Amino acid sequence: MTKVLFVCHGNICRSPMAELVLRDMAARRGVEVCVESAATSAEELGNPVYPPARRVLVAHGLDPSGKRARQLTAKDYGKFDLIIGMDRANMRSMQRLFGGDRLGKLRLLLDYTSTPRDVADPWYTGDFEKTWEDITRGCAALLDTLQ
Repeated sequence: MTKVLFVCHGNICRSPMAELVLRDMAARRGVEVCVESAATSAEELGNPVYPPARRVLVAHGLDPSGKRARQLTAKDYGKFDLIIGMDRANMRSMQRLFGGDRLGKLRLLLDYTSTPRDVADPWYTGDFEKTWEDITRGCAALLDTLQ
C-alpha cells in the first residue's frame, strides 16, 4: 500500500481537499492507499477545514468533518512513500525541513498531469472551484501512476 502525504501552507484548504479526493478516488477504483495531509506552517494547527473549502467538498459528496490541521514533521519523510506539495513554496519548505530529497519522494501534485504547475491557491484567489478542478485532475493523474 502506497502512503501519500499532501502538503500545503496551512492544511485547511488545498492539502485536506487533496487528501479527501484521493482517498475517495482510490476507494472507487479499488486501489489501496493511505492518505494524509499536513501544513508547512504552524498558523492553523488544530483548525478545521476552511469553510469555503468545506462547502466545495460537501457539494461534491466528501465529508471533511473531523479533519484538523497538523504540521509537517521531519519524521514524515520516513513514514510516507510520496510527499506531494501544492506549490513551489511548499516544496522549498519541505526541502528545508527534510534536508533535501535523497529518496525522491517530493513532488508537486500537478507534475503528474500534462500541464505541470502550482495548484491554484484559493486563499488568495477565492476560487475554490478552480482549486477543486486542479486537485481532482492532479489526483486522477497520480492515481493512474499508482495503479
